[in-house]
Amino acid sequence: MTSSYLRAVRLAGSAVVVAFLLTSCTESDSVGGEAESSSQLPPSRSTPTATGPSEKELTNQAQAALAAVHGGALVEAGVERVTDGIHTEPGLSKGKIYRLNLICAGSGSAELEFVPTNAGTAASVPCDKSVVQQRITVDKLVRINVNGAKGATGVIAWQIDAL
Repeated sequence: MTSSYLRAVRLAGSAVVVAFLLTSCTESDSVGGEAESSSQLPPSRSTPTATGPSEKELTNQAQAALAAVHGGALVEAGVERVTDGIHTEPGLSKGKIYRLNLICAGSGSAELEFVPTNAGTAASVPCDKSVVQQRITVDKLVRINVNGAKGATGVIAWQIDAL
């Protein structure tokens, strides 16, 4: 026997083993041994579920709503998950007036607060894609916190414009 003949036999044997393994991995436990269809695979994380749009779709919707109300010079903006919230200390100049625009897209609501409290008005932000606007007056460093209510989901988009 030549070495090329032995290689051919090994290759053929390997092909049979691979074919057997592939066949046994795709068979279902149902009677008749039918192969499972690919439609029974679980959806990927980026695919929207039956309960609502994906995070990417919510982000796009929220950003589009903010773009529609944008006015003045953009100072700072972002998008966060409702579960993460917004916690920022923007570099705002003392004596100037700013406008904070918020939109929550998803379900539930979030709560807006300012530190110090006289910098703006605390408000509830419903996660129904409506825009909430707040005027910010700056006497010293301002911290803006937006925290999702228990069970709230989706994204919060925000922007601060100098007026």
